[in-house]
Amino acid sequence: MNIFYVFNLHAGKGQVKRNLPDIIDIICKAGHSLSVHSTLAKGDAAEAVKNLPENVYDRVLCSGGDGTLDEVVAGMEKRKEKLPIGYIPAGSTNDFAASLGLPKNMKEAAKVAIGSNLFKCDVGHFNRQSFVYIAAFGLFTEVSYETPQDVKNVLGHAAYVIEGLKRLQDVKTYALKVTCNGEIIEKEFLYGMITNSDSVGGFKNITGKNIDLSDGLFEVTLIGKPSSALELNEVLNALIIKDSPAKELYTFKTDHIVFESEEEIPWTLDGEFGGKVTKVVIDALPKAMEIAVSSEEE
Repeated sequence: MNIFYVFNLHAGKGQVKRNLPDIIDIICKAGHSLSVHSTLAKGDAAEAVKNLPENVYDRVLCSGGDGTLDEVVAGMEKRKEKLPIGYIPAGSTNDFAASLGLPKNMKEAAKVAIGSNLFKCDVGHFNRQSFVYIAAFGLFTEVSYETPQDVKNVLGHAAYVIEGLKRLQDVKTYALKVTCNGEIIEKEFLYGMITNSDSVGGFKNITGKNIDLSDGLFEVTLIGKPSSALELNEVLNALIIKDSPAKELYTFKTDHIVFESEEEIPWTLDGEFGGKVTKVVIDALPKAMEIAVSSEEE
């Protein structure tokens, strides 16, 4: 194969820089040709992939956090020729990689990334932007993109929790009209996430049951404004114990959902700032991304 490899040297704890020679060695020894591109700034990976010449490359590999993969997918979406993607995760959380069952060891992940076992999974559309596995608003969503990189490097996903707990004393809620599956919900919400992953912020199994990354449906989790500490505790218990009831917890699956509000609400997409908007239309794009995964035998 002729491979284009784009990577973020600043993701994680400098893992890409340390593993880069071995990764290149693995790819070349497998008989593939390789072009490399180190990202220069936010959005650079998307531009690099979008501008690749047609009919030259057979696969795009990327290393970094989920945000780097998000950019590669965004760039691929704008191309006429769609190429399979190989993901060698190196970020501090790597939720989507965990959902795909990719190896945590970068050298092992490199072998998977150039392998022949390809999986077609869904991608999300947030207004006109793409996202890979999560769009969210409310409590904790600012944490991911406001936590300094050096803090993420030292603490990993514990950093998100620590930074988030600092904000609990000043929790903001948002008045929203949510239209989905023929129903309308209008109320104050503390938090909301639309996901295609079984892991968020490094925490597994909080997005729902029977997660299928290629069923054309995303999992929706909405938390209304609790009227008491008891109601908040019920919600937290319900997120952990799936069959536990909670008045202010809404969970369901959908391929299309609309959020409307009077004020601009900040959103995060795959851990990066997604903008402040008053209306959001989210759609699931079935099997829009082809990505290399481990074979069942492994």
